[in-house]
Amino acid sequence: MNQKWKKVTAEVVCAALVVAGVGTTVFAVNNDKNADAKQETAAVSETSGKKIPGGAALDETVYVLADADGSVKKCIVSDWVDGTDKDDYTQQETQQKPPVEMSVKYLLDGVETAPDQMAGKSGKVKIRFDYTNNQTETVKINGKQETMHVPFAALTGILLDNTVFTNVRVTNGRVVNDGDRTLIVGVALPGLTDNLKLENEDVELPEYIEVSADVQNFEMANTMTLVTNMVFNEIDTDKLDSADGLKDAIGKMTDAMSQLMGGSNQLYDGLNTLYEKSTQLADGTGKLAAGASQLQNGAAQLNGGAQQLAGGSTQLVEGLDMLAANNDALNAGAGQIFDALLSVADTQLAEAGLSIPALSRENYAEILNGVIASLDETNVAAQAQEQARAAVTQAVEAKRGEVVAAVTDAVRAQVVQGVTEAVKQGVFEKVLAAMGMTPEQYQQGVEAGVITAEQQAAVQAALDGQMASEEVQGLIATNVDAKMQTEDIQGLIAAKTEEQIAALIEQNMNSPEVQAKITAALEQARSGAAKVSALKEQLDSVSTFYTGLTTYTAGVATAKSGAHQLNGGISDLNKGTAQLVSGANALADGANTLNGNMPALLDGVSKLRDGDKKLVDGLQEFNKQGIQKLANLVDGDLDEIAQRLKTSIDVSKQYRSFTDAKGADDSQVKFIYRTDSIG
Repeated sequence: MNQKWKKVTAEVVCAALVVAGVGTTVFAVNNDKNADAKQETAAVSETSGKKIPGGAALDETVYVLADADGSVKKCIVSDWVDGTDKDDYTQQETQQKPPVEMSVKYLLDGVETAPDQMAGKSGKVKIRFDYTNNQTETVKINGKQETMHVPFAALTGILLDNTVFTNVRVTNGRVVNDGDRTLIVGVALPGLTDNLKLENEDVELPEYIEVSADVQNFEMANTMTLVTNMVFNEIDTDKLDSADGLKDAIGKMTDAMSQLMGGSNQLYDGLNTLYEKSTQLADGTGKLAAGASQLQNGAAQLNGGAQQLAGGSTQLVEGLDMLAANNDALNAGAGQIFDALLSVADTQLAEAGLSIPALSRENYAEILNGVIASLDETNVAAQAQEQARAAVTQAVEAKRGEVVAAVTDAVRAQVVQGVTEAVKQGVFEKVLAAMGMTPEQYQQGVEAGVITAEQQAAVQAALDGQMASEEVQGLIATNVDAKMQTEDIQGLIAAKTEEQIAALIEQNMNSPEVQAKITAALEQARSGAAKVSALKEQLDSVSTFYTGLTTYTAGVATAKSGAHQLNGGISDLNKGTAQLVSGANALADGANTLNGNMPALLDGVSKLRDGDKKLVDGLQEFNKQGIQKLANLVDGDLDEIAQRLKTSIDVSKQYRSFTDAKGADDSQVKFIYRTDSIG
């Protein structure tokens, strides 16, 4: 099977499930209406684990109310038992988690943004719906135990306002635009890729839905998602045993898709026509005609009022001319006050020891914010630590010579000890050699008791005498001096000196005197930051006053100009009243035309009925044959894929109740997720 056939197959599956989901949603809404009617007479009771009478059918709908990010807030189970004698309707809230977890992420200009931060924002938006299938069963395939997901189809519907969203695109779904609104219907099959082991194949079954668009002042209504396994439960698995049966299913499913897609488009067009509320529109056209007559009478009254407006306009012009004459003086006075306060602030900051540029109306906020930031405790603490360490280091370095001398003496003592031991060993060997023995023979003699204590004392006395001699002492001194000049010893002295310097620095840094100076610097910084903050608040108040005054005087000037224009416009008002009457007549004609277009609305309702019929017919054909075409997704693995597909469908048919009710001969379950709106 070639790769092109694989891609076509995957696309057909996704498109088929989109339309199938629309049909299922309509079915769910109809059932909900019946449930509401049942609820008036049926008591609300617990359903989980409930025994269902034989011959009865259980229709279970689970409503998942979620935040805008998909987090579950409440889960409500609605069970409708269609019994042999009477129906039973129950409803309950449950803490049980739904089998499919949905998450919604929002990206604004490439940056992930929380839903509560999206309202009113503009830019390039991506909205991604991810679905995680957590419902699994253990099954045996080809003699091995494996874990399989209960297959679900997740269908998400989103309705967007075209005044907010433009250039709408969707991954794994369809976009339908009627001019005012854009409908997005997306489909995902969470877990099915894993069931069929298609991870390494060049085939993509949708696991998510992603919407991209340009947005202005973001707001979005609730989204609705239908999660159901009913599309899998209707498939006849007997025809999945051969390649011919699988290919035959593809052909039938493709024909059904043509009917389904055509029916869904007509259904949407009819719904939008019906959306305009035909009854209210008919009533509105009559009111519009009556309003046109009232508008004609009002035009005459408007003409009389225009004369009175002319007199008042003259008085308004005179008053605004007087106010505008004082604008320059007010602005200049406020500017002088602002500049004087800035000068006082410069003086205070200089006296506090701060060296900063002169403050102006334009730069004071930036400069003072910088000063406040520089006085932040973290910055000041770091600077105080750095300055204290520099001072302590300088003081310790001044005594480096003393440290070097002390370290050298300590190292020399160690060298003297080592050299003395080495020379002593040589002298010991010479003393024994004079007695005709080696150190080993001497040691053996001592251990055997052959060499007496008196003899040992004699050896020790000879050794001590030799060690005390000028010759031996001179040798030791010479060897010590030579050893001290070696590269190893000099390196050791240097390393020990640096260790002592570092230790003295840290010891002084932790002294009460140094820590007290650091604490004092922090206290001074806190006090300074508070004073500068208070100064900035005062200047902010003056700036607000100054800005408000200039805005006011600018408004007066604008009002003055507008008042003069108003005088000129009043003469045009009388001419406008005649045009207004003419427009009212045209409006009445338009209302009559609108009434004449009411048949178009009825035609839309007719299209809705016809489209719905095509959708139902196509859905039946899809439910029987559509999913079977998945067996063609992998080259040379028809038997393996067919077996996995049959097992997936069998697992789906066993999952018929969320609350695990017992005894129903015929049951089905669907999940309806609703996310909160934004904005």
